[in-house]
Formats: sequence, structure tokens, C-alpha cells
Amino acid sequence: MREIAVCILIFVSGSVFGQHSAGYGWTAKDSLKGEAMIKTIEQSLDMFYAEYSPEGNYDSIIAALNYEQDQIPEFSDSIYCERLNVMNEMSPFHLDCNETTLSTIRFFVNKRRGFARVVLGRSKLYFDMFEEKLAAHNLPIELKYLAVIESGLRPQVKSRAGALGLWQFMYRTGRMFGLQENSYIDERMDPELATEAACQYLGKLYGIYNDWNLALAAYNAGPGNVNKAIRRSGNKLTYWEVRPFLPRETQGYVPNFIAAAYLLTYHAEHNIIPMEASIRYPQLDTMCLSKGVHMETMAKLLSMELEEIQRLNPIYKKSYIPKSDPPQCISLPLTIIGDLVSQEDSLYALEFDLYVKTQTPTQHTPSQNTNTTPPPATGTYQYHKVAKGETLGTIASRYGTSVAEIQRINGLRSTKIYIGQRLKVKKGASTTSTPAQSSGTTKKYYTVRSGDTFGKIAQRHRMAQSQLKRLNPGINISRLSIGQRIRIK
Repeated sequence: MREIAVCILIFVSGSVFGQHSAGYGWTAKDSLKGEAMIKTIEQSLDMFYAEYSPEGNYDSIIAALNYEQDQIPEFSDSIYCERLNVMNEMSPFHLDCNETTLSTIRFFVNKRRGFARVVLGRSKLYFDMFEEKLAAHNLPIELKYLAVIESGLRPQVKSRAGALGLWQFMYRTGRMFGLQENSYIDERMDPELATEAACQYLGKLYGIYNDWNLALAAYNAGPGNVNKAIRRSGNKLTYWEVRPFLPRETQGYVPNFIAAAYLLTYHAEHNIIPMEASIRYPQLDTMCLSKGVHMETMAKLLSMELEEIQRLNPIYKKSYIPKSDPPQCISLPLTIIGDLVSQEDSLYALEFDLYVKTQTPTQHTPSQNTNTTPPPATGTYQYHKVAKGETLGTIASRYGTSVAEIQRINGLRSTKIYIGQRLKVKKGASTTSTPAQSSGTTKKYYTVRSGDTFGKIAQRHRMAQSQLKRLNPGINISRLSIGQRIRIK
């Protein structure tokens, strides 16, 4: 991913310096230097990654089928089988279309719609990495859907049996594939390390059974249970022949996998709009730490939510990141990592002030003194891209906040800003509701922000563009302007 980032950085830098029409805010004549130039390149790269990650063709499909917002389409079993056959043509899996599979698919398309929407949003953070590692191990790309039914793409979820992480490794199995645990970290929760371990394990299971459905069954129940089921079946060697002799949970495992793969592939046809992704995998970068640091210190220094730092770094069991050899690393959006690199000395100095200097000798352990931790910046935020002619005053007025507040949460020492700069502002002032004049219902409006498109607004509010267009018949969807009000209900 880092090699790709370097190549794209060169491309984006050329776009920033050479093309005013590229939409990144300025040209070479603006002659930004030093930190301002680096920030603009990083922000442009971040915007490029966000735009580069395809959202799929769900909106055009929904528009073509003229679906209403909450409509649940119905299809015949023959359609389901036809679509599974299309998937089979591109997959080494046997995505069998039988009554068990069809029954599970019907359940998913009616009762797991919200789950599918949430998972599709989370997938933007994980699927690129999954596919990269699966391809490196020469494994079927469809195995990415296994993490969906294992964890719902939640790296910190733990089962009642003790399985943990995106791929739900038990402690012993995790150790077999190199996943370590101590008081501060559990590598089963690290997305990349756990995915690497899952690829190794799945590859070994397929090598044993030479059947992907049996390999999945062994991943769920363990090879011992699968071997016993094979013996009880009379030494059959296909999943569907062995299935009646497997544990009950495992009997539903492969049908669930097939149903999940089907629904996430054909979500648009089922009028399921993905939840908006807060960040995508290519937008992350890492920095390794030479000293132990609390995440609360980072949150304070960077004006970030502590929960967001924890969400992007699930490997850490606590908010303290210990010093180690090799050093521990932190993953954050690439624009924020740039700030953290620039302020590394300030980070360690602030950590010393908060957790070392003020402690008595009996309070010196990193895991203690939680009551003295200053609270991180509260509230949720959105980003505003600075346009030509804007000042901190006009931006503060637009979002109903103050210049001082914007300076505080962005770490600005002066009121100087530059075109293309992304500023963090408190979320919530952009959406308003107006009582309808002719009925007891409420009309809801959204105020266009920098970077918005008609498609992004539709996705954010779980609508197809065609539905949003019907609510706004007089609006030119290709020429939205900042501050424009769009009706969303």
C-alpha cells in the first residue's frame, strides 16, 4: 500500500501544482512552501483516495429499477440460482443453489438488510487489505466474506467461547499462527496480522480437504469435528454429503457464507444502500513510537476523539501504547499522521507533563492515574475544505461556532488559512428540519458542504439519487454550491 501511495502522491502532487481545474484549490503560482505545501499535498492525496475508492453501481441500478426508499424487492428462486451461477463462473467455490441455500438467502435479504448496509460501509476499511493478502496467498477473493459472518467486520468483537477479532481466532489457534498477546496488546485484534494468519490457516485447511466448503466447515468447527463427520458419513468427501453429521452451528455456516456473499454482491438489486464509510483503507498511514504514550495524549494533541484513535488501532487492549522493541505503531488518517510526525517531540513532552511529572512514585505505572487524564476533545466532527475568499470568520459563521474554537480543535496558532486546507469543525449545524405547511409531517433539509456531490448526499441519507431527485425537482444536481439546501425527507 505504501508503494502505491508514493506513486499516487507523485500524481496528485502534479495535479495540485499544475492544474487549477483538478479541483484541489490552487495552482503553482500560489507558491505554497514548507509545512503548508506538505499539508496541501497530504489533503489532496486523502481526497484522491476517497474519490478513487469506487462506490459501485448501486445507485444506477436502484434508479433503473425505480425503487422507493424503503422498498424490499422480491425475486424468484430461479433468479437467485441464476445469480449464484454467475458468481460461480468467477469463483473456485461451489456456491450451490439448493433449498438450504435458498432458504438462507431469503432470510438474509429480508432480515439482514440493516446488517448488510453496515457491513458494506465497514468493508471500505478492510476489503482492499483482505483482497491484497488473499491474492498474495493465491486464495479465492471470496474468502473476504468469511470475516463478515465471523465478526461483522468488527475487530474487537469477542465470542462467548473466547474467539476474538475480525477472523475470530481462539487463543491457541492464534498462537499457532504467530498472533501474540500480552497485557497491552492482542494481535488477534490487529486487522493486518490477523488477516495474514487467517490466510495461512485457510490455505492449510484447503490443502487438507481439497474442498473449499469443507475447509470453511473446519475453520468453524475445527478439523477434528470435520474428520469425525466424514467418518460418520461413510467417508464422503463433499460438504453437502458430510453436512448432516457436522455440529448444528457448522451445518448453517456454509449456507450463511453463501448468503452473505450473495447479498453483498447483489445489494443494489435488493435496494440496500451502503452506509457511508468514515475512512477507507488507502487513507490510513502509520507512525512508530519511540516511547510509551497514552492515546488520551494523542487525542489532546491532535484534537481527535479518543474513540476514533481506538477504533483505528484495535490491537491495543488499553489506551496505553507501551514502549517496545520493535516499536509499537499507530494507524491514523494520513493527514493526521503528518501532524503527528511534525509534533512528535511535543507528543512525548505532553505525555511527560500529563502522566509522569505530576505523579508520585507510587502512581508511576502507565495503567494507573486514569482519573487525572484530561478529557479529550468531545463531540463529533466533520471537515470543511477552505475555498477561495474564505476566512476563519466566515467559516465559523457558517457552522455556528467561533474562530477561537476552530483554532483550538485544529491546533492553529494564527488565523491564517490557505485554499484547499481541510479544517475540522463540529458536526450538526448543517442539517435542519422545517415543519411542513400543509400537513403534520416534517420536511428535512441538508445544507451542502465542501466536497459534497448529489450522489454522496443520497448515500449519506440512505437514498438513491433518483429518490433524492424527485424531492428536489428544480435543482441542477451537477452544479451544487456550498450552503445550498437539499430536501432529504
